[in-house]
Amino acid sequence: MDTSQFIQRDETCWEIPAQGPMRVPAIIYADEKLLRDMDQKVHEQIANVASLPGIVEAAYAMPDAHWGYGFPIGGVAAFDPALGGVVSAGGVGFDISCGVRTLLTGLDMADLQPHKQQLADELYRTVPAGVGSTGRIHLNHDEMIAMLKGGALWAVERGFGVSRDLDFIEERGCMAGAEPQYVSTKARERQKDEMGTLGSGNHYLEVQRVVDIYDQSLANVFRLKPDAIVITIHCGSRGLGHQIGTEFLKDMAMAASQYHITLPDRELACAPLDSPLGKHYLGAMRAGINCALANRQIITHLTRKAVESVFPGLHIDLLYDVSHNTCKLEPHTINGQKRNLFVHRKGATRAFGPGHPDLPPEYRHVGQPVLIGGSMGTSSYVLCGTKDSEQRSFSSACHGAGRAMSRHQATHQWHGRALVDELANQGIIIRSASMRGVAEEAPLAYKDVHAVIDVADRAGLAKKVARLEPVICVKG
Repeated sequence: MDTSQFIQRDETCWEIPAQGPMRVPAIIYADEKLLRDMDQKVHEQIANVASLPGIVEAAYAMPDAHWGYGFPIGGVAAFDPALGGVVSAGGVGFDISCGVRTLLTGLDMADLQPHKQQLADELYRTVPAGVGSTGRIHLNHDEMIAMLKGGALWAVERGFGVSRDLDFIEERGCMAGAEPQYVSTKARERQKDEMGTLGSGNHYLEVQRVVDIYDQSLANVFRLKPDAIVITIHCGSRGLGHQIGTEFLKDMAMAASQYHITLPDRELACAPLDSPLGKHYLGAMRAGINCALANRQIITHLTRKAVESVFPGLHIDLLYDVSHNTCKLEPHTINGQKRNLFVHRKGATRAFGPGHPDLPPEYRHVGQPVLIGGSMGTSSYVLCGTKDSEQRSFSSACHGAGRAMSRHQATHQWHGRALVDELANQGIIIRSASMRGVAEEAPLAYKDVHAVIDVADRAGLAKKVARLEPVICVKG
């Protein structure tokens, strides 16, 4: 991307001034190299987001931003219902509430090393992964409705975990305002056998080692230390979320003229927040969030069982669970006034700073854990929300490295079996249902995660706490 299209506000902040149909500026957080390497489509898409009705302050793109459907992946925007604000299914994404959950095992690398192969096999056997993967849980109509209303709370009540887990999940594991009646029969049908499954694409279950600590006091609060073993789960709402997104995008596109909305791009289909269609989408989307939270809770239970079969009596606690494809009603200060805004985060992680009342007491004094997943074979990071991110990005940070090339391009450049062997030589065990899926997720198909994290840290979006490296990766 040509940097002359922007006004550089500081070393990590690049502004597209409001012009033409744009109602607010658009801002991309990046260093010069990351910005130059971004597709021009990111510029086009984030400027289009800035033209939507009721948007406030600015449209933001995180340092991992890349082309997406409607919004760029890594896009953040907030809308005020009092100003005719809208909700956009393209601003949430198809995998509703896809997110990252990290578990604390209490093990270190010396404990794990003799059992690596056994644990890899047990995790792969226990947690279903891959395209169309199904589990042993089969939901009838009543249980489906209960799950869509209850989220991780529903899962815990049915024995998939413990009540303490809920304290360390966004919304305490249950998104209020879910309305399953607006989730179609087809969406429910797709999900009835998929609970407790990873799915495919960039989703994974990864055993990781803490290799670097950047802030010792924060690491102590998050119970992280060098050489400690953690387990991270990255997945979302599976077929149900995808179906909700597909159906409502079509409905919103068809209804745009009815609501007198001129779309700069059909993929930015949206509906007024106070319209019946907007309210129906919010109800269905919140049910999708609960589906993802329940799914990660069940996978946590299965993971614990697998680990405990190798390490009997081991206690596995939850560090945190945070989503990165959502639209949530949150209070934010605009021009000195508190306003309730609908914040879209698509491929962006919530990053509340210290003192926020929605954080668990254990973390409230320091800020929210921000969990940033790497790609297969590369580092992941734990960061912490900051006070500055409230003003800079509606308390939002990046969510990963961000793709540098398409999955199709990746399969032409790498072969899955060769990658598995190469990573094995680095001490990383890969278990996957698909060698093509491994090729699609090749580490070099993604941006440099270290550069992305450094920008997030320098921009004040979130503060670096620890770096993690993979030891075992179960891929879909």
